[in-house]
Amino acid sequence: MMEIRGEIRTRHTKPGCVASALRPDNLQSMQTGAEGDMVITWIQGNSLRSVIASVDDYLMNLAVAEDLCIFSQV
Repeated sequence: MMEIRGEIRTRHTKPGCVASALRPDNLQSMQTGAEGDMVITWIQGNSLRSVIASVDDYLMNLAVAEDLCIFSQV
């Protein structure tokens, strides 16, 4: 069986806020954290199609989280 692993790193002005906003939507195969000015998400799976769908959803959630954090006072 194939195992797929990857890491997504994005730079943000409020990485803690963005990571916190993303965590509730993480699947069991994902972990998100903040390190310095980066949000880092690790993802793994056994199906390429499933991992691609998860990354696609994650990127949409990331855009929403970034907007939320930019306009919040947190």
